[in-house]
Amino acid sequence: MTNYYTHPRSIVETNNIGEDTRVWAFAHILPGAIVGSNCNINDHTFIENDVVIGNNVTVKSGVYLWDGLRVGDNVFIGPNVTFTNDMRPRSKQYPSEFLKTHLEDWASIGANSTIIGGVKIGRYAMVGAGSVVTKDVPNNTLWFGNPARFQSYICNCGEKLNKQLECESCGKEYMINEGIISERDTKDS
Repeated sequence: MTNYYTHPRSIVETNNIGEDTRVWAFAHILPGAIVGSNCNINDHTFIENDVVIGNNVTVKSGVYLWDGLRVGDNVFIGPNVTFTNDMRPRSKQYPSEFLKTHLEDWASIGANSTIIGGVKIGRYAMVGAGSVVTKDVPNNTLWFGNPARFQSYICNCGEKLNKQLECESCGKEYMINEGIISERDTKDS
């Protein structure tokens, strides 16, 4: 007996699926894939062998996760997001190793975005719908466009930060140190 749900019209070939995960109709997961707990794998998804998905991840419909993808916890992947893993693809010619793409904890990828292989999307980063990501996206930043470009800093809650790097929605404060944004420890202020 499994401790996760698979729709009768899904194909799940792996035993590496965490508790309370739900796999919906017409999803296909290959035997080497690892899927964490409490994930939601929507209709018409495909997950290759060398894919690792963390806990509490949402993969919306029409997403194909190719070899080399590493997905952290609490990640949202919108409908029809496209991932690549080979910069010089040719039919029936395979690289010795596919590019590794990392989606860090709490990253969100908007619908119909394309993520070029080998990039890292940082913690709490957000990629707007329809974007083409060609380079790393730092944590707590919003990027969109083709190619995707930096638009603003964002809070862990997803709201844009004001010019003082404060979230007017939840009250968190941030600082930039050596080009990296992080939450300010307000206890020491």
